[in-house]
Amino acid sequence: MRVTSLNRMFLTAAISIVSMAGLNMSAGVQRADNQQQQVEKEKQRGNAPGQQKKAPPAKSQQQSRQSDRPPTVQSQQQARPQQPAPRLTQPQQQVRIIQQQQRSTQYGLYLGQQRNLAQQRSVRLQQDHRTNQYQFQLLYIARLNQQQLAIQNSRGYNYGGDPYFYTPSSYRYSRGGRSYETNQYGADLLRHAVNYGYDEGYRAGIADRRDRWTFSYQDSYAYQDATFGYAGYYVDRDDYNFYFREGFRRGYDDGYNSRNQYGHYSNGSYSVLGPTLSVILNLQSFH
Repeated sequence: MRVTSLNRMFLTAAISIVSMAGLNMSAGVQRADNQQQQVEKEKQRGNAPGQQKKAPPAKSQQQSRQSDRPPTVQSQQQARPQQPAPRLTQPQQQVRIIQQQQRSTQYGLYLGQQRNLAQQRSVRLQQDHRTNQYQFQLLYIARLNQQQLAIQNSRGYNYGGDPYFYTPSSYRYSRGGRSYETNQYGADLLRHAVNYGYDEGYRAGIADRRDRWTFSYQDSYAYQDATFGYAGYYVDRDDYNFYFREGFRRGYDDGYNSRNQYGHYSNGSYSVLGPTLSVILNLQSFH
């Protein structure tokens, strides 16, 4: 009986060992199958086991153009090799810088002189009960003061970084029987002078109409000053004054008569119509 019991115990233990071995073998086979499947997948992707995955091929130039926007004429021109733009020589640049420094100094002195004239003008407007014109002048003087602060804060100007000082002249204009030359940056400033003048003139004309005052654009302090938008750069103050006043008198005419013969209103300001601007400036390109 004792032998039989021992045999039964040995038999039970043997069965358990065989069962566990069978389970381990099954798990091993399953892991091997999984590894084999992973290897097959890697081969299909073109990557051998243990190697770094290949990066996707880059788009060809043709594919990139098809996926992006069509190239514009400007982008095609930029892609072509560009010839360097002509530049002034160092001595010529230095002459412009000296002229610029003289302009800035003269304009600073001019602003100091204008303060007393503006005060006298304000007193006279109040005496004549020209309320609307008085309010317009206060706003104009406030804008001039902001302009002066901006000029004072621009000390140590980087002339070398301003393309005006190394770009050759490309426009010619006439004033007072004399001919002058400037480049694109000076021409743009003259355009601004006309538009600033027109905007201020339009508002001055509205003010005089509301005050029931006689038509007189030359009586306006803004017309007499004619420097709003000018910081002493690129062109002489006399040139800026001239074109500002050309815009001002046309703007005053439109504002006083409540019409838009010479300009139009857009984005919060009045500006001169393109054909009128071309006639006023009469810029002649020679490049």
